Amino acid sequence: MDNQDSLTQRPNLLYIHSDQHNPAVTGCYGDPLVQTPHLDGLAARGVVFDNVYCPSPICVPSRMSMLNGRYPYENEVWTNNHILDSGSPTFAHAMGAAGYRPVLIGRMHSLGPDQLHGYVDRLVGDHGPNHLGGKGVDHGSLSGTAGPARVSLEKSGPGQSAYQVHDEDVTAATVDYLNRLGVRRRAGVLDEPFSISVGFMLPHQPFVARREDYDRYEGVMTMPKHPEPFSDALHPYVRWWRDRCGIVEVSDAEILRSRIAYWALVTRMDRMIGEILTALQENGLAENTIILYMSDHGEQVGEHGLWWKQTFYEDSVRVPTILSWPGALPEGTRCDRVVSSLDLNATMLAALDAPALPSSRGRSVLPLLRGKTPEWEDIAFSEYCTDEGCYHRMIRNGDWKLNYYHGQPPQLFNLREDSAELHDRADDPTCQEIRETLTQQVLDGWDPEVVKAKMEEKRARSRILADWGRHTQPADQYRWNLLPEMDYLD
Repeated sequence: MDNQDSLTQRPNLLYIHSDQHNPAVTGCYGDPLVQTPHLDGLAARGVVFDNVYCPSPICVPSRMSMLNGRYPYENEVWTNNHILDSGSPTFAHAMGAAGYRPVLIGRMHSLGPDQLHGYVDRLVGDHGPNHLGGKGVDHGSLSGTAGPARVSLEKSGPGQSAYQVHDEDVTAATVDYLNRLGVRRRAGVLDEPFSISVGFMLPHQPFVARREDYDRYEGVMTMPKHPEPFSDALHPYVRWWRDRCGIVEVSDAEILRSRIAYWALVTRMDRMIGEILTALQENGLAENTIILYMSDHGEQVGEHGLWWKQTFYEDSVRVPTILSWPGALPEGTRCDRVVSSLDLNATMLAALDAPALPSSRGRSVLPLLRGKTPEWEDIAFSEYCTDEGCYHRMIRNGDWKLNYYHGQPPQLFNLREDSAELHDRADDPTCQEIRETLTQQVLDGWDPEVVKAKMEEKRARSRILADWGRHTQPADQYRWNLLPEMDYLD
């Protein structure tokens, strides 16, 4: 077999990455209400992972870790204002080294002059500025609703989110790209496998959805299963966070509107994914294509009295993950082992026969799924550190989860017995041994005082970069033009 033939036999990759999708709001994860036929169909043709954890429950640190397989403290990317070192090889670089030409369409949310990080082309950019200090976006009448603030619950309901408009452009660009590949395949000149990464904004807030989708859930939406009244019994961080964001108390009307819109946005995203999967199939490209769907983090949707992400509760830190590879992986199966998002980075590279990333923390799940791994360590970490003095790290190890808060009490949950995380066992005398063991593991190689010092140094650096950006207003190489009139409530 010559080199050209071997290239055509190598698998393609379609990697779809959404923003802020709680796995519980998906049909294949057991939600009886949400309509996600395309993700459910993908699940029927692949493997659904029940316990995948993101490296950080916030966008940029999670995404940059997913790019290069290393945790936030190793990348020194802890906040949405931190920049990943361009000298750090990513899985896009590794795919390129293996002979692929990886293409990015849509969301990546990297900051800095390097908007590719190993991708050879990018067809749709992010809506935010490429640089610190760059000109931000104007959400018009929905100003403030994209962040963790009460206004996102107040201004919720039927209308339009600019993020959906962005994703419609991403979908159209992806379908067009697949159609052009199909033309080449039918002409007999498609001589290399493709790698496409698709980045969606949905179902990230604003909690605003088009009337067509909103109406699907109005009148049938349920309230959160486990609301948690604001009280002194809350963990100190959770209490502080709720007070800071103005969600000490939220009205039933706000809760229902926001949840209706979130379910509607998930359904709209699913429909766009369906358009992409249809184009893949109709162009004869599906048979030899690995498809991975996952998200950067979850969404609280009112559970525990919380919204958005920024916590280690399951709704925030666990992510939906579906992996399909026709003929190479079992279909219609589930994997309940504890897995990190970083393991999916290593899995994609192993499947494409690309070089493993140096110092990556990821482990390929392919041997596990094929029954060739006698032992798999059920362990994953997540990290959340802020410029406001939060230095938090989570470990999931087997049935147990420990949330470490520097300077505050930890939380300890047995997820097999208490999947809703209603009973904190940190002070349970019978659990002190497991608490001590997990605390040692959380702090192994991760020193919160070192993290604090490094973040202080980065703030000083960032001030210079942001002042430079504000004064020079450098051109954005890749940016999607979000217009204020794209955001509105009916």
